[in-house]
Amino acid sequence: MYNVASAKAEEFISHQEILDTLAYAAKNKNNAGLIDSIIEKAKLRQGLSHREAAVLLDCEIEEKNQGIYALAEQIKKDFYGNRIVLFAPLYLSNYCVNGCVYCPYHAKNKHILRKKMTQEEIRREVTTLQDMGHKRIAIEAGEDPVHNPLEYILESIATIYSVKHQNGAIRRANVNIAATTVENYKKLKEAGIGTYILFQETYHKESYEKLHPAGPKHHYAYHTEAMDRAMLGGIDDVGLGVLFGLEMYRYEFAALLMHAEHLEAVFGVGPHTISVPRICPADDIDPSAFSHGIDDGLFAKLVACIRIAVPYTGMIVSTRESKACRECVLHLGVSQISGGSKTSVGGYHQPEAENENTAQFDISDRRTLDEIVRWLMELGYIPSFCTACYREGRTGDRFMSLCKSGQIQNCCHPNALMTLKEYLEDYASSATKSAGEAVLAQGIRDIPSERVKDIVRQNLHHIVNGRRDFRL
Repeated sequence: MYNVASAKAEEFISHQEILDTLAYAAKNKNNAGLIDSIIEKAKLRQGLSHREAAVLLDCEIEEKNQGIYALAEQIKKDFYGNRIVLFAPLYLSNYCVNGCVYCPYHAKNKHILRKKMTQEEIRREVTTLQDMGHKRIAIEAGEDPVHNPLEYILESIATIYSVKHQNGAIRRANVNIAATTVENYKKLKEAGIGTYILFQETYHKESYEKLHPAGPKHHYAYHTEAMDRAMLGGIDDVGLGVLFGLEMYRYEFAALLMHAEHLEAVFGVGPHTISVPRICPADDIDPSAFSHGIDDGLFAKLVACIRIAVPYTGMIVSTRESKACRECVLHLGVSQISGGSKTSVGGYHQPEAENENTAQFDISDRRTLDEIVRWLMELGYIPSFCTACYREGRTGDRFMSLCKSGQIQNCCHPNALMTLKEYLEDYASSATKSAGEAVLAQGIRDIPSERVKDIVRQNLHHIVNGRRDFRL
């Protein structure tokens, strides 16, 4: 039975409710009157139910679809302006005891090189990431209680935060590790993590159990209920995601929104981020073996409909996607992207040898961070390295209330400009710096408050003179 506030996975992600939702959407995909009413509701910027959003996703009326895309783009601008937050993944270890059939880290893969970084290796990687200009990273590790116990993750977080090279610092470390206990989530919170990220991969229970035939991740309910335990452990910024291509995209879309609704209903705080990865080539993995792949056009519509349904959430697209694809979805809802990424264990400080492949997946967008920064500015965006909300305590319900009211832009826009200035002074190529100064000038003009304009101008001057880490 469907119960959005239930603590049980199979009740807040109800299989029957999803089937009923998909049937309702299929029945109404050409119902112009209903679609118009849903779009009008979406214009209030309060979000949509999973059932309403499913109708928009299924809509076959071209004129209405163009309206959906336009609304998604406007909602993205209303909540996130023209800022794009940048980050990089840092893989600590690819040891894993799980049997996930879509991931090359699965325990039966005997020809991938297994590696776990030492703390000194982590220091070198973090130094290199700082020298690229990164301030925010996402920690990744396989699930292995022997090689990757929580103590190793906690020690690594402390190491990451301790590295201060020249003007560099990692100011926010998000963590993407396996589902764990409330007590362990408390320890992660105490370690100062940013967002706790855990992808569901698929919400279809039967498929989930087939795709995870062995290891702790096999247990659907324990995995699906992890965000509840994270919230109970004090982590109020959590990130959801599915791996599109494993199961029917309509099913995943509805379930993903149901999960967001569940967090709102129980904790008053929806997901801080939603990631939308698609299955892609990797060692030992052939995407063609999975029959639910989606093309770029459908991917774009998924992004647009998620943005409309969950307007407050940050949306993330990684370097799995091509430059062209990322450019498309930036307009439709994405607010965070990775840049200059490595999906191997290490690889930033010193590239992997050709015969040492530890990568989780192949990268499509291989441009450097500097190239990504310049590209974003050429598209009219402000590349942001801001981590201020987390360090100012604007997390969880406090962040959500500011975001939903639109007030968060009063902080985020100025902070984006100041962190961009840091990047331009410390790491940018001459061409990127030249382009960036014009972006900064326009960005200051766009600040509505004269008082805030003066503060930003003063701080930009201080940054030129060597000071760092200003934030509103």
